[in-house]
Amino acid sequence: MRIAFVSAEAAPYAKVGGLADVAGSLPQALAALGNDVTLYLPLHATIDRARFGIPAKGTTRSVPFGARSVRTSYVATVRDGVRVVFVDHPKLLARDRVYGATDDNKRYAFFCRAVFEDLRATKPDVVHSHDWHAALLIPLVARGLRKAATVFTIHNLAYQGRTSAEVLGLIGLPRARLPIEDPNECNPMARAIAIADIVSTVSEQYAKEILTPAFGERLQDLLRSRRRRLVGITNGIDTRSFDPATDPSIPSHYSVDDPSGKAKDKTALQAEGGLAVDAKAPLFGVVGRLVEQKGVDLLTAAAPRILDGGGQLVVLGSGDPAYEAKWKDLAKKYAGKLWLTLGFDAALAQRIYAGSDLFLMPSRFEPCGLGQLISFRYGTVPVVHAVGGLAETVHDLDGNGAGNGFSFSSYKPEAFGDAIDRAMKRFRTDRWTDLVRRVMREDHSWSASAKRYVDVYKKAIKNRARKAG
Repeated sequence: MRIAFVSAEAAPYAKVGGLADVAGSLPQALAALGNDVTLYLPLHATIDRARFGIPAKGTTRSVPFGARSVRTSYVATVRDGVRVVFVDHPKLLARDRVYGATDDNKRYAFFCRAVFEDLRATKPDVVHSHDWHAALLIPLVARGLRKAATVFTIHNLAYQGRTSAEVLGLIGLPRARLPIEDPNECNPMARAIAIADIVSTVSEQYAKEILTPAFGERLQDLLRSRRRRLVGITNGIDTRSFDPATDPSIPSHYSVDDPSGKAKDKTALQAEGGLAVDAKAPLFGVVGRLVEQKGVDLLTAAAPRILDGGGQLVVLGSGDPAYEAKWKDLAKKYAGKLWLTLGFDAALAQRIYAGSDLFLMPSRFEPCGLGQLISFRYGTVPVVHAVGGLAETVHDLDGNGAGNGFSFSSYKPEAFGDAIDRAMKRFRTDRWTDLVRRVMREDHSWSASAKRYVDVYKKAIKNRARKAG
């Protein structure tokens, strides 16, 4: 199949969150199955053209935008069998951040229209858009490329791109309002959900959860109306990039057959962070945003329990300024036990995965989560809230020793604390190495999930053919 894969971010070119990991590895897995895959990305100002060998010039097209037509360039390169097309317009697209610019609504609407203009020439079999930034491409394709099937993936329903309906006129879409939209509002995600041939989410559990008021973010009725076209496919990870046997970011390499190097990585991480070098101290890692969705309130409440109980904590992330301030205070109070790094450092993240004994993900909600999958790969045992993809992939260690992590169901500090206590107790037994080896044997590569996406594409093509016929 000829597949057009459209995203606001993709590793290694531009990465903010888990979407970049998916868009940076799923296309390669689909190409390995014999498909012709093209990945479309905006050419953000943060992308290093020289590093990635991105040409200075490419095909140019005239893109309608409001009352004018804008000359836009499409520069392409090839990575691991995938053609990567960067939509290049310095004034309309290039910003110093992937998200958070004041004109995000207009620039991503323009990105959708620009991709659509290129698709009119390439005529793919399937157009696969991701999250609200690429959502308006779905109605554009449905109106203008009637033979192309459309798949829309929800990575996080909480971010829908709600904005003024004026963006619709800018890219040539009618302003007819959906029942879910407020007057003079455009909800890009809702519009994609309403019209895509298939709507997917990033785990089977999340696909069920978003049909409920608790997780539906006001779109549960719309999603229920499309239940027959809704599927959940759990994300995979790029097992080449996340491999403790070859990872260039970690000091010592190791594998499931010989995990001894992990102890050296723990020692190195403790030394790097100014922590006491102590093999017997359970070292907990956190990599992620310090925001409510990721359970920062539970993390903040649990930190003293860990640190006063003989544990250590390494935290990498940024987010809510109020919580950042609280964590700065904790770092001062627990100097030598807590290492805090505000911001994001990809290489440090790898060292945290490799050097930690346990990985904390008490997310309030989590569509899929990649942190727990990466931690498995590095033999780091996750402690998670049993929700969304976390509930699907992490199974609580029971009294017989079966399971691959520690989880809790009730979103309360006491429940999280109990899971931490159980994790620390198990760490201090001679059965810990067996658990490390067990989680390292888990297979969360893209191979199985990519095959499921191929089946979804085939179903979308059939659905589109019935509509067009």
